[in-house]
Amino acid sequence: MPYGKDFIDLDVQIPHEVIAPNQVDVENESEIINEALKNPIGTGSLEDFIKSSDKILILVNDATRPTPTAKVLLKMRDILRSHGDVRFLVATGAHRGPTEDEAKYIFGEVYDEFRDRIFVHDARRDADMEFLGISGNGTEMYLNKMVNESRNIIVIGSVEPHYFAGYTGGRKAFLPGVASYRTIEMNHKHALSEAAQPLAIKGNPVAEDMNDAMKVLKDLNIFSIQTVLTADHGLYAMLAGDLFKSFDAAVEKANEVFCASCSRKGNIVLTAAPYPMDIDLYQSQKALENGKLALEDGGIIILVSKCRQGVGDDAFLNLLCSANTCEDVMCRIEEGYKLGYHKAAKMAQIGVYAEMWAVSELDDATLRKAKLQPRKNIQETFDNAVAEIKSQGKEPYAVILPQGSLTVPLLK
Repeated sequence: MPYGKDFIDLDVQIPHEVIAPNQVDVENESEIINEALKNPIGTGSLEDFIKSSDKILILVNDATRPTPTAKVLLKMRDILRSHGDVRFLVATGAHRGPTEDEAKYIFGEVYDEFRDRIFVHDARRDADMEFLGISGNGTEMYLNKMVNESRNIIVIGSVEPHYFAGYTGGRKAFLPGVASYRTIEMNHKHALSEAAQPLAIKGNPVAEDMNDAMKVLKDLNIFSIQTVLTADHGLYAMLAGDLFKSFDAAVEKANEVFCASCSRKGNIVLTAAPYPMDIDLYQSQKALENGKLALEDGGIIILVSKCRQGVGDDAFLNLLCSANTCEDVMCRIEEGYKLGYHKAAKMAQIGVYAEMWAVSELDDATLRKAKLQPRKNIQETFDNAVAEIKSQGKEPYAVILPQGSLTVPLLK
């Protein structure tokens, strides 16, 4: 089981299955990037895009995603050098900005050359935002002014299943990527819907709101670069060109990697948030959300995550702290929504019908506030779960997700 950058052996003596991203054949990484850039879907070439653009803004993911931004930019370096007005914007959404080390991780070898042209989106800085319209679902679209100022946008993203938006990537570079805090809050409120699920786009109010919001940005000139990674962050596929066409093609590739067949639900589910998705509890919650798809009612789900930088956004933890039970959490959310509450809602929904345990470096008090039972040793925790299930007169069966943040169990 991954724990931070290390791996810990787990001895399993009960019936179980290990659900992990599928092993896929990986071609030469350099050729994948070259081929995608030379043969975009639904648009002209990247070279033509750059030559015909007076100003260019490149949107990149922050360090919470393993997007191979640095490798893509390295391939683009020569053509970017030839342009007189290229800037970069780290699309943090509502996350904090990257540290110096994280910025070097994002940009790699091109960091020193372009560092003076790198900007970081701050969703809470209203002065940086510009109102562009309202989506069909009523989301007020306030976006970073740099987007509309440049109008020629290159998006570098990665596509994988997302626990309430259906998938990451594509349109998420704009909402939530470079949107205001208020705009993100309005969009993420839709995550409370039961239709907001991994793999769901049609009928998912979050995904549909994101797609609809892009109509407000219809006048932008966008060149999209969407990557699909393997579980160990190798490059499996890259699709470029039209924002929506490249995204749709990347979704098909992502399903080949991250949708894993599961024969039955388990009364024990062990799900890990692997590095770098173990950065905090806020991000690690995705492993719980995927794991619950393989969990029986009345079972035990165990989250394994270092949570290296603590809790993350405090809003969801404050809500969990203010309620005595998971049922109380759901009642409080109905009284008024704030950004982060969707995380509390998703966790509380699990806590209503199952036990939630956690192996983490967070202190016990914090974990209890999050309605998680604190544990320290993975083997001991798993063995205790087996003993508890047996004490209930049930035959224990475990579903284990070593890459829980990235694996969507599909029941046969």
